[in-house]
Amino acid sequence: MAQLNGHMQHGQTREGQPPAADPDRPAAIDVAHLVKDYKSTRAVDDISFRIARGSITGLLGGNGAGKTTTIAMIMGLVLPTSGSVHVLGAKIPEQSYDVLGRMNFESPYVDMPMRLTVRQNLTIFGRLYAVRRLRERIDQLAADLDLKDFLDRANGKLSAGQKTRVALAKALINEPDLLLLDEPTASLDPDTADWVRQHLESYRKARNATILLASHNMLEVERLCDRVIIMKRGKIQDDDSPDRIMARYNRDTLEEVFLDVARGRAREGAS
Repeated sequence: MAQLNGHMQHGQTREGQPPAADPDRPAAIDVAHLVKDYKSTRAVDDISFRIARGSITGLLGGNGAGKTTTIAMIMGLVLPTSGSVHVLGAKIPEQSYDVLGRMNFESPYVDMPMRLTVRQNLTIFGRLYAVRRLRERIDQLAADLDLKDFLDRANGKLSAGQKTRVALAKALINEPDLLLLDEPTASLDPDTADWVRQHLESYRKARNATILLASHNMLEVERLCDRVIIMKRGKIQDDDSPDRIMARYNRDTLEEVFLDVARGRAREGAS
């Protein structure tokens, strides 16, 4: 862990419990006994968690663990078989309309219209969110995320890394209180990825925003997240701060923990 200490950010609580949502106040995300079945397959199997406002939580797991389905249910895109989801105090999907303007989603694997320029794409999404002073907001994002050189280039002519930065700009266009991220630094070189992580942390501090982050970049999760939820086969395998999880598995990195969970190795002290 010594080699990682230089990368720690303000968001991480490296002592004690991870930040818990105050039971007397609405959590940013409140998931209770959530289940999702697809015919004979149970993608999400009775999971529950509450995420405090202003925190950054990592949602980890291998392919088929249930991460994407869980995020889709939080967004109201997929209906749960049973259980409940509340986001920013609103029941999802029944009250989605009340909070959709306060949340956003980013994934480099979801393309925006290829023939439209970056500026045109951001303008359309900004109008969907009824962003005030939209031109100023786009100019600010272009400066913050270094988009100026290709702001008027067609999205289909961008590199993978440029598309990732544009996708992040789209996710921040409405200055969301809740940001759901799927592999936010995919296809970025290490320097740009580090810069994006710093921007996300600065945004969280400035807005007291809540971030739920799905990633396979374990160092990224260690750096950004003050809490980690690990899923496997639709169930939650562990839920704690990164340091406490690594200590339980007697591992120095989350990547080693991830491999232990994926390969079915018991954590230290487990019966």
